[in-house]
Amino acid sequence: MTARPANAHQARLLHLLRDGGQSSRAQLGDQVDLSRSKLAVEVDRLLETGLVVADGLAASRGGRRSHNVRLNPELRFLGVDIGATSVDVAVTNAELEILGHLNQPLDVREGPVAVFEQVLAMTAKLRATGLADGMDGAGIGVPGPVRFPEGVPVAPPIMPGWDGFPVREALSQELGCPVMVDNDVNLMAMGEQHAGVARSVADFLCVKIGTGIGCGIVVGGQVYRGTTGSAGDIGHIRAVPDGRPCACGNRGCLEAHFSGAALARDATEAARQGLSAELADRLAVNGTLSGADVAAAAVAGDATALDLIREGGSQVGQVIAGLVSFFNPGLVVIGGGVTGLGHTLLAAIRTQVYRQSLPLATGNLPIVLGELGPTAGVIGAARLISDHLFSPA
Repeated sequence: MTARPANAHQARLLHLLRDGGQSSRAQLGDQVDLSRSKLAVEVDRLLETGLVVADGLAASRGGRRSHNVRLNPELRFLGVDIGATSVDVAVTNAELEILGHLNQPLDVREGPVAVFEQVLAMTAKLRATGLADGMDGAGIGVPGPVRFPEGVPVAPPIMPGWDGFPVREALSQELGCPVMVDNDVNLMAMGEQHAGVARSVADFLCVKIGTGIGCGIVVGGQVYRGTTGSAGDIGHIRAVPDGRPCACGNRGCLEAHFSGAALARDATEAARQGLSAELADRLAVNGTLSGADVAAAAVAGDATALDLIREGGSQVGQVIAGLVSFFNPGLVVIGGGVTGLGHTLLAAIRTQVYRQSLPLATGNLPIVLGELGPTAGVIGAARLISDHLFSPA
């Protein structure tokens, strides 16, 4: 993909076709503030670039029938969502429909070179199925703070060896296409906004609870990243005064007390102390415990597992309550690997938020689990690069 929209009108048309799919010229005219002649000129210019193709005649609305147009079906975007313990790689079309998707275990602590060797191998595997000859652009999510304009991780607490690594530049050279990089929770928010539970909401929070904890902030339909790209790093808000040491070097951070890693640690300790026969049995069989083990024990009615989930949900809810009072969002989405804990976790979070925040902020505030699961990040990554490429150069 070498063409870019020449102006804001063309960019707007591309975004409408991406988000709404095939459309007639008349339907596009209903959504943009352009005269019929100016709209025709801009659509024709997009057709000349190859970004848009003709797609037959539209249904009659009376009078002369309009022609349908759509984004070029040959365009391909790569979405990569790197987590602390796994990676998702997907190929989408220009309308961000997933055409192929792979997930594999991964340890982000192995460093960027090893991680990207695995990402490139997964990409090659997807390409070998015939989904794409090449990629027109790629979006990459990483589980740590990112200096957004340069696409560079900055002092990520759970990503040793990644500080300052030129992710955007390195991957662009390897893939031969433009690359954009962002924090993984921002991409989860964009995915839920495009195709999930936040489709009709302009202002919302998306909280990801996995190995770490982060929050995507969407304001007026756009991700808010802050001045340097670190907005939403709620995992390092102090939840417990003089609490446990955190990987960031501070004490009492929310992430140190409730996250995938913290939950596994607490469950292991409870099992070894004889507080839960269910968790002890699982530890004996597997050698380790995870959030999934705690979830399974809770489903079996294990009181200790339920207490761990409720206590953690209460701590998360306490932090979210402060965010709700400050930001007044229209929706709070809870996602990430720990959402396998389900409605026990959600109920604990809701209880704290509704109890601590003012009624004006919570009277009509849904707090819900995300709809897309592991595909939210890769859809968001594809949306990130399409936002870039569908904007004037």
